[in-house]
Amino acid sequence: MRALPAESLVTATAAQNNPRQVHGAAYSWVKPTPVKAPQLIAVSRRVATMLDLTSADIASAEFADVFTGNKLLAGMQPYAMCYGGHQFGRWAGQLGDGRAINLGEVKTARYGHKIIQLKGAGRTPYSRTADGLAVLRSSIREFLCSEAMYHLGIPTTRALSLCLTGEKVPRDMFYDGRPQLEQGAIVCRVSSSFTRFGSFELPVFRNDIPLLKKLVDHTIATDFPDLLLNNNHCFNQTLYLKWFAEVAQRTCRLIVNWLRVGFVHGVMNTDNMSIIGETIDYGPYGWIDNFDANWTPNTTDLQERRYCFAAQGEIGQWNLFQLAKAIYPLIETAEPLNEILNQYAENYQQQWAQMTAEKLGLLHCKGDADLDLFIELENLFAQIETDMTLFYRQLAKLTLSAHTLTVEEWLPILSVSFYFPEQLSDTLQVKFSQWLNCYRQRALQDKLLPEQRSEKMNKVNPKFILRNYLAQQAIELAEQGDFSEIEKLQKILQNPYQEQVEFDQYAVKRPEWARHKAGCSMLSCSS
Repeated sequence: MRALPAESLVTATAAQNNPRQVHGAAYSWVKPTPVKAPQLIAVSRRVATMLDLTSADIASAEFADVFTGNKLLAGMQPYAMCYGGHQFGRWAGQLGDGRAINLGEVKTARYGHKIIQLKGAGRTPYSRTADGLAVLRSSIREFLCSEAMYHLGIPTTRALSLCLTGEKVPRDMFYDGRPQLEQGAIVCRVSSSFTRFGSFELPVFRNDIPLLKKLVDHTIATDFPDLLLNNNHCFNQTLYLKWFAEVAQRTCRLIVNWLRVGFVHGVMNTDNMSIIGETIDYGPYGWIDNFDANWTPNTTDLQERRYCFAAQGEIGQWNLFQLAKAIYPLIETAEPLNEILNQYAENYQQQWAQMTAEKLGLLHCKGDADLDLFIELENLFAQIETDMTLFYRQLAKLTLSAHTLTVEEWLPILSVSFYFPEQLSDTLQVKFSQWLNCYRQRALQDKLLPEQRSEKMNKVNPKFILRNYLAQQAIELAEQGDFSEIEKLQKILQNPYQEQVEFDQYAVKRPEWARHKAGCSMLSCSS
């Protein structure tokens, strides 16, 4: 608020939350919409601790009031951010926080500054024709997944709390003209920055270069202070290029990690890309059950599959290209920007190759032969429906020795990852045996003890992920007033790489009933 311009108060106070075009400002003052009956139904105590909140704070009646926007604490000045973006490859103009309201920023004792944001707290100037609200099903998905991603070791916004509002919200989940009333809910999100690629696209589209520079300088000073320190606190072309290179590197690492665990964001628009390299905006996301490189969880993207599983790395570069165009006025030469974009492609290939090697328990990717090994495995997955998460955990259990692996040795271990093991024909068994023995020979070159290889694999291949059907089961129970499954999933997903044998039933293949069930196989943007 101190560093960036707000929308004119004269304009804002006339109709504070009415949708409008906002020019010359990074944000607008707003007020959360009061709700009837705030009720806390889930909380991340680890996030609460990060924010220096106590158990007594959480237990207080005030907690639900504050984190639904019904009550503001001293110092809170709610605002919504102004930004634009490319949606599904097309410029969409002004977008902004249509249902996200920042309560303010806190300085924590150990984790630096954190922004507190409510998602679903009502209309803002950026809501367009929407109501700015959120429903329980999407809020559960955001709450659980943001925390699950954190414990998987993947950069993400965090979730402090999940509250019911006591309101009913109309949503047309299937876009079939038959909206239903659903329970309203609000998630409190936490991050050191909610700035997006689209934050820089909008001012340059409007030729507001002074605002663009203020945004870039503030972002670097606040979220990339080491870059500023290393550049002698000079805001110049050299610094801007270092910053863009860092953003590209963080984006690359993020997406490679998504692929490692089988996560599909679902809607990688530039307004959904975090400038600090976090996973942000958990909408129609999904997790790979059976491996399918072309799978997308988003019904809106079903035909084009722009944001499918395997395309995410390429889309990351496309989005960075849009960011490069946005900051070009501050640099005024294309060559160094293009070099960084080309370096992204090289880094992505290198990091992807190393990630795949680590999933197989190899110390390093040794080149084309190792890549061919991985690509051939994906080709086998395409021939028999295979649960990616289960396969790698089971592969770590195989004993690799000097003698050739036989079908009788590997099939009982790996068959649990096949959705239809009876379809493993004699021909496929031969192909898997050939692949496994090539893999065996390669793995033995690293001279790791069996337990070392297994431990190495299990550190990067999770046993527990927020499978789509598990989230849906928790949603259906919560809609009936039973929130126990949310709490149980929270507990399990805090240790995704551990065996936790008491929860083995949460680490199994997707049941057949969930194959085409709404919420389990595909999702819309309706939330």
